[in-house]
Amino acid sequence: MKRTILAPSILSADLGRLAEEVREVEALGAEYIHVDVMDGRFVPNITLGPPVVKAVRAATKAVVDCHLMIVEPERYVAEFANAGADIISVHVEASPHLQRTLHAIRALGKRAGVVLNPHTPEEAIRYVIDDVDLVLVMSVNPGFGGQSFLPLVLPKLRALRKMIDASGRAIDLEIDGGIGPENAGLVTSAGATVLVAGSAIFGQKDRGAAMRQIRSAAAG
Repeated sequence: MKRTILAPSILSADLGRLAEEVREVEALGAEYIHVDVMDGRFVPNITLGPPVVKAVRAATKAVVDCHLMIVEPERYVAEFANAGADIISVHVEASPHLQRTLHAIRALGKRAGVVLNPHTPEEAIRYVIDDVDLVLVMSVNPGFGGQSFLPLVLPKLRALRKMIDASGRAIDLEIDGGIGPENAGLVTSAGATVLVAGSAIFGQKDRGAAMRQIRSAAAG
């Protein structure tokens, strides 16, 4: 069975010690570092921008996985690419010209991701499935960390797994929101391959043990 990719979210890290926090989880086996970018418009919170992505890039050799929860993401993808993001994901709900935005990300030499809010059906991305390298399913309503997982997204994960498999392409299926040992097995059984976890990793005293617990649960 393919190893589940863990993507600790720095939204739950100690930003005053960002470089050390990132290096710690990378040393513990994190393959991706997840950066949540919020603009206070698309979601009701303001968080991080390109300078923080640049700082993360300088601190790690892991994949920098940048999730743009912003309006008009097409205006900013080049800034995040230049800051060192490896994956740039945009919301289908925020991108009226989604295919154009995905092409722009790839033209910058980056992997392109598309994100679905909990209420957005999988059919919203059917016509761009050949233009993406990652599909991210939100299992909470985006905007804040520490929310509870919404089981209603499991059928969508299963449908997206079928869509990805039918495409014949190596597309990551990522899930973000309330992920921990208690539901990691549920989401991987439904087809997820990348698990974003914030407080379930950074909020724990023994982060190595927390990551091992999530991986063990994910493996079933």
